[in-house]
Amino acid sequence: MSYKVSPVGFVHSCFKEKFAIPRQPQLAPAARGVLELVAPFDQGEAVQGLEQVSHVWLLFLFHQALEDKPRLKVRPPRLGGNTSMGVFATRATHRPNGIGQSVVKLDKVEPGRLWISGIDLLDGTPVLDIKPYVPYADIVDSATNTIASSAPQLIAVQWLKTALQQAQGHAERLSEPLVALIEQCLAQDPRPAYQVPTSEREYGAQFWDVDVRWHYPEPGMICVLEVVPAQ
Repeated sequence: MSYKVSPVGFVHSCFKEKFAIPRQPQLAPAARGVLELVAPFDQGEAVQGLEQVSHVWLLFLFHQALEDKPRLKVRPPRLGGNTSMGVFATRATHRPNGIGQSVVKLDKVEPGRLWISGIDLLDGTPVLDIKPYVPYADIVDSATNTIASSAPQLIAVQWLKTALQQAQGHAERLSEPLVALIEQCLAQDPRPAYQVPTSEREYGAQFWDVDVRWHYPEPGMICVLEVVPAQ
């Protein structure tokens, strides 16, 4: 028996590439986007009542990680990318049906459009369903997960003076908290855990329409080098 699902909408996100996206939602509150609903869900009736909800669950497709052959084991970034675990014991992007889920903050509701933040969704992500977050049912006080028992340890983020000025200028132009977004994402250290970067090696990622470049001047520290228009 086969089933067919279709997106109810698509996310316009601050994240234009997979690198540097937080590995879980809510880790970067400044990460914002808009969920554009498609017909027939772009009518006001479909979102009536959502103004009473602070957070929603999004079920979506990892549209850039879809695979024909299912994986039974994956290598979670959380464990350094060198340890294999059963796919169902992880939230790795390599899913049997490519389905992910995230709980995101609902900032504003409009007919056909939801403004969301705290997201970990790539630009263009197809959303399959939207469900209201229900605190009394969704919070399990006794829940445990020894694989991921706490949020990632943050590292210090510093700025070159010129890079901070660049980021502040682009933030004003975009009307987005760009400085906070960059700091919140980089503080989680987006590089693969098995890499030990030299101070000379530079990394980069695109946020909104700007390219951000940084390096590791010493262990446990990031320095933002520049924030320039994306090419």
